[in-house]
Amino acid sequence: MTGRTFRGGVHPDDGKAYSRDAAPVAYEPTGELVFPLSQHIGKPAKPVVKPGDAVLVGQLIAEQDGYVSANIHSSASGTVKAIEKRRTLMGNLGECVVIESDGKFNAVEGMGKKTEWRNLGREKILAKIREAGVVGMGGASFPTAVKLEPKDPGAIRYVIANGAECEPFITCDDQLMRTRAGEIVKGLKIMLSLFPNAEGVVLIEDNKPEAIKAMTEAAAMEKKIRVRAAPTKYPQGGEKSIIKVVAGRDTKMSQLPAEAGCIVDNVSTVCAIYEAVCLNTPLIRRAVTVTGPAVKTPGNFIVRVGTAFSELLEAAGGVADGAEIRKAIAGGAMMGIALADLGAPIQKASNALTLFAEDEVEKAQEKLTPCIRCGRCNEVCPMGLTPQMMGAAAERKDYYKYEHRLYGLECVSCGSCTYVCPAKRPLMQLFKDAKGAILAARNAAKQGGGAAK
Repeated sequence: MTGRTFRGGVHPDDGKAYSRDAAPVAYEPTGELVFPLSQHIGKPAKPVVKPGDAVLVGQLIAEQDGYVSANIHSSASGTVKAIEKRRTLMGNLGECVVIESDGKFNAVEGMGKKTEWRNLGREKILAKIREAGVVGMGGASFPTAVKLEPKDPGAIRYVIANGAECEPFITCDDQLMRTRAGEIVKGLKIMLSLFPNAEGVVLIEDNKPEAIKAMTEAAAMEKKIRVRAAPTKYPQGGEKSIIKVVAGRDTKMSQLPAEAGCIVDNVSTVCAIYEAVCLNTPLIRRAVTVTGPAVKTPGNFIVRVGTAFSELLEAAGGVADGAEIRKAIAGGAMMGIALADLGAPIQKASNALTLFAEDEVEKAQEKLTPCIRCGRCNEVCPMGLTPQMMGAAAERKDYYKYEHRLYGLECVSCGSCTYVCPAKRPLMQLFKDAKGAILAARNAAKQGGGAAK
């Protein structure tokens, strides 16, 4: 394997020292749990319970509505308190199932029962993954069973377990690879059984030597799996970036990974596949990092989906002595979502809570100047776009040019351009706003029977 890399990229302070060596600790919530019906790409799930119903851990509480959708299961035993709109991590009010936990965590019959996956055929494996509600846990939230059903399984050459974890401050995947390497390898073997001509690759950035060692040892006897250490560079974990590094292929505009002969899933997702297929356990828990200079005791936790971020913060000791939370982010410093309410629930793709005692966005706004045409944003864009021109088009609301001439919808929102901009231009936010406006216009045109302009 050559030392190839993807174009562009940046090297921000990774901030991982806060929680890098904190082994995962299981946390059991004490309050109510909230399950948004839309915590995956695609149609929201449909509730199959009603207020007053008793539920158990692992019980289906909302079923997928259509092909691109995902089941949702209760992570606690107790009583359905309500089905109502609650504030989610995106800041909007979304329909949610609210469960009052009884603190006992009694599970449905059969959950945790071991199954020999080799005795299952392709369709049964996919059915188990689908029924378990497994989605991409690295941020994308795409239903995993759909991703594992490309048009031509024989054309897949690489099944990639993404352990890059390039996002600053987040260390939960690092710890997952250190502590559950064998389960990740088993999950990858299950995935490989679906693709007869593929080999498995675990890609890890070289700032995680312990994870590289653990995964290498776990995969030592596997002829079709190898561990690849890649030079640390952000955004290494992006699908197009990782495909370039592993397969040496530049994916075309709007091309799906499967069309490039690759299936890419985060290592947390691969572990969830193992649990769904081998342990009959739906996606009800995940690893989450609580970190940042405003956290008293940063660490990594195994958390039940539906737990409030505020409750998990208390498990990490609360706010650091003498500190004040000036910025709370669900995720990491580059691509995370600013949280307006720490009472929002942890979802399937929630990998971190990062708290800052200073707001770098406010500081940047104070230094904001017009674009100086230095071109640095163009140099670091991993997609080969022209952020300078995209920003100008977005500010003018020239969405036709933004989409059709500058290919702005290919932006992966990595924030590299914003990071290097000496003029402190809010480029990524401009791009998110432009994309939102374009997609909203498309939806309006579709509903009205017209064409978006």
